This record gives sequence, C-alpha cells and structure tokens, in this order.
Amino acid sequence: MRYVPENPLIVQSDHTLLLETMGPNFKAARDALVRFAELVKSPDYVHTYRVTPLSLWNAASAGFTVESVMATLEKWAKYDIPPNVPVSIRQTMGRWGRLKLHKDPRGLRLDADEAVLMTEVCSLKPVMPLLGKRISDLSVLVDPGNRGELKQVLTHAGLPVEDLAGYRDGAVLELEILPETKSGIPWGLREYQRDAVDAFFGDSVAQGGNGVVVLPCGAGKTMIGIAAMARLSMKTLILCTNVTALRQWRSEILERTSLTVNDVTEYSGELKDIKSVTLSTYQMLTFRKSRNEEFVHFGLFDRENWGLVIYDEVHLLPAPVFRAVAHLQARRRLGLTATLVREDGKETDVFALIGPKRFDVPWKDLEHQGWIAAAVCTEIRVEFSDEDRLRYAVADDREKFRIASTNARKLPVIEDILGRHDEDRILILGMYVDQLDWLSKKLGFPLIEGKTPQKRRDELYDRFRRGEERVLVISKVGNFSVDLPDANVAIQVSGTWGSRQEEAQRLGRILRPKGGENKASFFSLVTRDSVEQTFGEKRQLFLTEQGYAYRIETR
Repeated sequence: MRYVPENPLIVQSDHTLLLETMGPNFKAARDALVRFAELVKSPDYVHTYRVTPLSLWNAASAGFTVESVMATLEKWAKYDIPPNVPVSIRQTMGRWGRLKLHKDPRGLRLDADEAVLMTEVCSLKPVMPLLGKRISDLSVLVDPGNRGELKQVLTHAGLPVEDLAGYRDGAVLELEILPETKSGIPWGLREYQRDAVDAFFGDSVAQGGNGVVVLPCGAGKTMIGIAAMARLSMKTLILCTNVTALRQWRSEILERTSLTVNDVTEYSGELKDIKSVTLSTYQMLTFRKSRNEEFVHFGLFDRENWGLVIYDEVHLLPAPVFRAVAHLQARRRLGLTATLVREDGKETDVFALIGPKRFDVPWKDLEHQGWIAAAVCTEIRVEFSDEDRLRYAVADDREKFRIASTNARKLPVIEDILGRHDEDRILILGMYVDQLDWLSKKLGFPLIEGKTPQKRRDELYDRFRRGEERVLVISKVGNFSVDLPDANVAIQVSGTWGSRQEEAQRLGRILRPKGGENKASFFSLVTRDSVEQTFGEKRQLFLTEQGYAYRIETR
C-alpha cells in the first residue's frame, strides 16, 4: 500500500479530496487542485475539495486532459487513489467533446461520436422539442433558434456540447488601442491579459468567441474587454452591474482607444442612445412595469447588429438575462468575473450559455508578480452585550443573523481600526442600511447606499479618489465594479449570509495595485459564537481556495 508521509492529499472514493494544510507541499498542491476541483470547506488543518462534472468540463475545455488531472492527484496523494476515481474522472471528462454543434446548410447540426449516444440524446424528453430531423446515426438537425436552450438542457443532463457552429459577424467597428492614454500615460496589455484574449478567441478570431475570463478585481478585466473589441473590430454591447461601472468602462474605452464620444454611448435610465459601442446595465435590461408584463428593454439585444456582447461580472447575470442569452448564441459572448461562484447554483448555465472558463490565474500568482496588492485578511470576533445576547437567544434564525450582524459592540472595534490606519484610505462595507446609516452618523463619514442619487455617488467617489474623503461607508452597491484604486483598507461590518462571491468582491475593492509596499488590509467583523460567525466561515471559502488565510482576533 502506498504511503508518502510528506504528501498532503487524501483522495476519497466519493470524489472528495482532503488536503492537509500544515506540510511543506500544501501550497503547491492547492494551486494545482484549483484547476479542476472546488473547495467545499476550509477548517484550519484539513481543506475539503470536491471533483464535480462542471469543474472537470471547465478543465477539459481549457485543455486539461484526464492524464494531467490524474498526474496531479498521483503526485500529491499520500495513499493509493481509490480505483473508481480515475474511472469516473475519465468518463466525466470524456463527455466533453463527444457532442459537437456545427453549422449546416439546413441550419445547425448536432453530431455525436457514437450512434448510441445520439439515440440517448434524441430520447431525452426535455431535448426532443429542440431537435429537428435525425439525418444519420450520428447527426440530427437543430433549429438555430434552439441553439442556446439545447446546450443548456444537455449540460444539465450531464452531456455538455462543444459549440463549433461559429458566429454571425456584426457591423464593423474601427478601433485602435493607443500606446498611451489620451491623458499622456503610457500603457500596454500585460502578458496575462494578452494570454486571456488569446484563450478567448482560441485558434482563430473567426471561430473563437465564447467563454469566461476569471481574474481578481484590480487585475484589469476591462483592459481584456477592450483588447477583445480591438481584435474583433465589431459593434459591441457591454452589460454592467450598475451605472457607476458603466461609466468607468466608458471612460477607460475613451482614454485608451481611438474611439471618441461619437462612438461610445450608454443605454440607461438617463440616456437611451445606441452607437458603435453601447453600454447598459442588467438592471436596465430586466426592468418591467409589473411582474406580469414584458421586459421593456430586451429589444436592445436584437435591435442592432452586435458582433460582441461583453457581460461584466458575469457571475451576477440575472435569470431573465439568461433567457435572452439563450437566443444570442450566434453572437460572440465574453464573460468577465472575479469568481464563477454563484449562490443560486447557476454556474452550469453560465457554462452552457456564455461558454466555458477559457482563462484564469490564481490570485496569489498575480499578487506575487505585483499586479494586485498583497492583502492581509483578519476576522475579528466581537462579544455580545448581555442585553443583545438575550435578544439573540429568543429570536428566530433570520433575526438571529441580523442581531449578530448589527452588534453595536462592533463600533469601538471600527474606531480602533480607524485609529491604527489614520493615514489610509478606508471603505466600511455592510449589508444593513440602518446599521450603516448609524455608523455613518456616529463616525462622521459619508454613506453611499441604494437610494443615494447617482450624481451624489459619483461626487463622493471622486472626492475619495482625490483624497478629499478618507473614509466611505458603502452598502452592497459598492460590492462590484467600483474603481477606487487608492483604497487600501476594507472593514466589513456585515455580509450577505454565506456569500462567497460577496467576500471575494469586497476584498477586491482594495486589491488594485498601490505604490510603495503594495499592501492592503481586509477586516471582517463578526459576532462571536453566533450564526454570523458560522456564515462568515462559509463566505471565506473562495478566498481560502485562492490562498488567503484569515488571522483570528477576539475582542
């Protein structure tokens, strides 16, 4: 029986992987596993990963083979690998590429590598309405309008489709990336950004053009979007999480390319314009007057001859937009995100409708190269007062979480952190607006929340960038796509249950590269021995997977 004591990995027959954290090979093994496995939990001494079909299909689409996955497991396994594991991995990864979608003079054609597989596909009840005539043992015709839904249904059935049907070209967009910004600052794509664009397009611009690029906040995903636009040179629609993000995109495009204000516009609540590059928000697209009425602005997808649609923060794609994306499969689609984690479990739909993960880089790799700030994460556990402990004891589960999250004893901890970082630029981040409003008034710093007018938000963000405001208190509206490059301290006072994506995005607010030591500090305040502490551990999972360790302090 195999036994290699210095190896940190135990492979179990249920496809879970136990990774010991204390040995010298932990970091190397962790960085290898993240390519094809998902972190489930991360207590101090043993982290648990799971190999899933989706994690393996993403690996396969990125060029990983069964042999490379098994070589990683063999390299780091402490004991013999259960014999069912390589068999299962081979079968699961082997499904990628067995079904291929091609163009056909009669529309689209779904090809299988075996007649039995095609018979299985044609016998699936959810699939049958989406298929046309079976033209051979290995092929069946598909209406182009069913392209997205077919991939979605088959992926959920465990039969992923490799889409090779190509794309419809959009209107020409003449775009040149400038060697320096219009403000006179030299710039160019970093090597990993060029690699990301190469991975998105694959072997050719003509054939490539669907999938997701995963990079940490502050690593320049906007630059990758701009480079993809330049390489394709076609009319582009960019969808963002909010108006602040939309205008940051617009500013970057105008600064770094030959495009002018006559080429780039926004389709928003304030201005409904369409030009060669049009930016809108998910909120705008999903607006409807009532729940029973149609989405007012969905026509934007079909109104113009788009050659590329960019989905910023694609992990936040709302369910109604998934339906629209299902009908947009003939257009190239680029998803950008810091994490593919979705708390609603719709990662499979991102895979099927936007495309597989084409490129990612571990956060710590970019940190070591100096492209993002080195962050120190600290969880500070705060005691209840006797009064709040009693309220907590008799509350229901949801109210327990709120009582713990809004614990007033967090205030002196915040004041202590502010005192220790009196020359830093600080964001105080939370979930509950009444808590944040209270903190804003107690501490004397401005609050940005959902009801804050866009003009006021922009003013406060600009004041922070100029150094006229040192501290901002921000609700969930600040979780995504807010470019505050000088922020180097974040204090999270409350979070959304166990949201891993929120934790990653909030850390991302302070990861943009800094001068000097290029360091940042992330503090998460939780109430000790409460449900908030339990959910806090779940929120930390994705960052733990990326190599971040939380120091624990008790107050």
